[in-house]
Amino acid sequence: MAKPVPRLTPEEIERVIATAWDDRPPFDRVLHTHGLTHGQVVQLLKRELTPSAFKTWTARTRGAPASAARSAPGKRR
Repeated sequence: MAKPVPRLTPEEIERVIATAWDDRPPFDRVLHTHGLTHGQVVQLLKRELTPSAFKTWTARTRGAPASAARSAPGKRR
């Protein structure tokens, strides 16, 4: 089991979430910049995001297309 997420200020939580959602930096930068482990970032996002947003984030981090992209207009089969 991952270590508990350290106490973070609301501003720090916002920065972690923003960095995790950003497509440009590699995920390792999120971990290094904020001093969190992979499990701590997952715990934090699971706690702070809505279930739908967390599911979308996990799909993005795995490289799977988000459900919104799959059901985009004009892409129906």
